[in-house]
Amino acid sequence: MTRPLSNRFVVISGCSGGGKSTLLAELARRGHDVVEEPGRRVIAETLAGDGSALPWIDIQAFARRAIEVSLRDRAEAQRHKGWVFFDRGLIDAAVALEHASGKPVAESFCRKHRYHREVFLTPPWPEIYRHDADRRHDMTAALDEYERLLAAYPHLGYDVVILPKASVEARADFLLERLGA
Repeated sequence: MTRPLSNRFVVISGCSGGGKSTLLAELARRGHDVVEEPGRRVIAETLAGDGSALPWIDIQAFARRAIEVSLRDRAEAQRHKGWVFFDRGLIDAAVALEHASGKPVAESFCRKHRYHREVFLTPPWPEIYRHDADRRHDMTAALDEYERLLAAYPHLGYDVVILPKASVEARADFLLERLGA
């Protein structure tokens, strides 16, 4: 029996540099379907072409593009039958747009496009945080974003589960056990 979309679309969000992408790679290695972070794809597309939809130039344009990519990701993920794990996604992008614009947009997106009721957040983990070409912000900005997400998800009707600071294998085991997968 196939689960409804909202029950099998699982968001992994949390602090920037907290190990989300590494965890998603482990879940993919174990045979699960994963969706890469929309923001990183928006950055790559923008840098390959032209435009200013970059978080360090125009955060609102960046967040709008991330919302578009997230909606497309959700539509494409419908073809998968089992668990689908999202590296961030629609809600993170909507929260970013809401923060940048001051306009309430997250709730309308969230009402229409639900994910699994439990959202898994990576906590701040300064020991593994690294800058890269796409992650130009510092740990203070990462903590600010984390606090916004930590408040937004419960407000939008989700149960937040904080992932342990552990090996990637232990994190994947924890997440899959929590889901009963």
